[in-house]
Amino acid sequence: MANPILEMRGMKKSFHGVKALSDVNLTVHAGQIHAIVGENGAGKSTLMKVLSGVYPYGDYEGEIRFLGQECRFKGISDSEAKGIIIIHQELALVPLLSIAENIFLGNEQAHYGVIDWSTSFLKTQALLKKVGLKESPGTLITNLGVGKQQLIEIAKALSKEVKLLILDEPTASLNETDSDALLELLLELKRQGIACILISHKLNEISKVADAITVLRDGATVASLDCAQEPVSEDRVIKYMVGREMADRYPKRTPNIGEEVFEVKNWQVHHEEHADRQVIKGVDIHVKRGEIVGIAGLMGAGRTELAMSIFGRTYGQGISGQVFLHGKEIDTSTVQKAIDHGIAYVTEDRKGYGLVLDETIAWNTTLANLEGVSRYSVINEGREFGVAEAYRRKLNIRSPDVFAHTVNLSGGNQQKVVLSKWLFSNPEVLILDEPTRGIDVGAKYEIYTIIAQLASEGKCVLMISSEMPELLGMCDRICVLNEGRFVAEFSAAEATQEKIMRSIVISGVN
Repeated sequence: MANPILEMRGMKKSFHGVKALSDVNLTVHAGQIHAIVGENGAGKSTLMKVLSGVYPYGDYEGEIRFLGQECRFKGISDSEAKGIIIIHQELALVPLLSIAENIFLGNEQAHYGVIDWSTSFLKTQALLKKVGLKESPGTLITNLGVGKQQLIEIAKALSKEVKLLILDEPTASLNETDSDALLELLLELKRQGIACILISHKLNEISKVADAITVLRDGATVASLDCAQEPVSEDRVIKYMVGREMADRYPKRTPNIGEEVFEVKNWQVHHEEHADRQVIKGVDIHVKRGEIVGIAGLMGAGRTELAMSIFGRTYGQGISGQVFLHGKEIDTSTVQKAIDHGIAYVTEDRKGYGLVLDETIAWNTTLANLEGVSRYSVINEGREFGVAEAYRRKLNIRSPDVFAHTVNLSGGNQQKVVLSKWLFSNPEVLILDEPTRGIDVGAKYEIYTIIAQLASEGKCVLMISSEMPELLGMCDRICVLNEGRFVAEFSAAEATQEKIMRSIVISGVN
């Protein structure tokens, strides 16, 4: 193979004495899609931040060589000048600016300090065509879905004459159609000679496009796999990632389902901004004690809208219907009322709505039940510490102590803190919205084990997920939502991916 476009040798990086990278090596060739995989906290994002200059030269040990030259980047502008562009999981687009304005933000097409809009729009049209979009350059970002925004980020990278494109969990928030479109674009960029580093937890996607795979574990390189030399199975990659075999990706459980506890009848919700648009259309659902009920559906089906509207009416307007607990109608019209009745909602957006990132594990753990750690409205810090430490140990949250700030935790550990917060509120009903989004397979198994344990304790669990294998592996019953209505229901024994998709397609035609 030709000389590599990128070499990283002996990379080491520490935070307050804790090693994040320990002698990591990485080699990427031109026109190659190189996947980097590993559990949360393995060092993937840290390595890419070193490469892109977020962590400048002098802040780490090791050598970076790009196009045969040693590089000592002092910031992102230095790496971008060389053609290294990183697209983070949290997209960096400005919602109220147009596509053209976003693509050339910081790189404005100007003459004598005046922006040349004609040139900007023409160049934007050409870039949009390359990534397969037909939108007008003047379209506001806020009017586009996440899938198209991801493609616009790539168009922005192309405008900077990218030679090495780094994508951090690019399909984490995308549906299957948008994910496939993005992967096809990566293959097209490969044909054009552009190298890509793909960080992803979705091993099935990696197997579709990757030419090579580097596996990190505990901040070190544990395997470098050449997919062209031999087929690389998911099980083999998982073994390298977690350091053990994972024959069963879901914990074994024997359901002990009791009486009906939670029920929603004729639930109707209108869009929070467009009152004439109904997003939930007369939904009925019930959950029994110790039962895990899954909600399947495509993006836009109304799954999150249903969950949020039930939990304190945090989404929508013109909401009507009834909620019952143990056969008695309850009022869930505010978040506090929902919590008081024993309902908890684990949001799909743990960073935006689930956690206060700048606060500690202890602070976040007790947030939904401050009465449990206070007396006469004064928080007992010793009690707060005890509660948080107990959940840290119970849920195996990997951190030095409960005073660590949640912003510094991996995605899997952040999710465990969110679960701790709601478990401390002692709920009877847990609504879990994408509980393992952006989490590696090892941490997923730990989350699944927690969910299974909650069900065994008699909790009612409603589980929303875009990953059908996850629903099939965890749920006792699966309800299929499409266009705001439940269109099918399957027991665990009869449910398959094919049946779920068929029910969605058929209902969409009728």
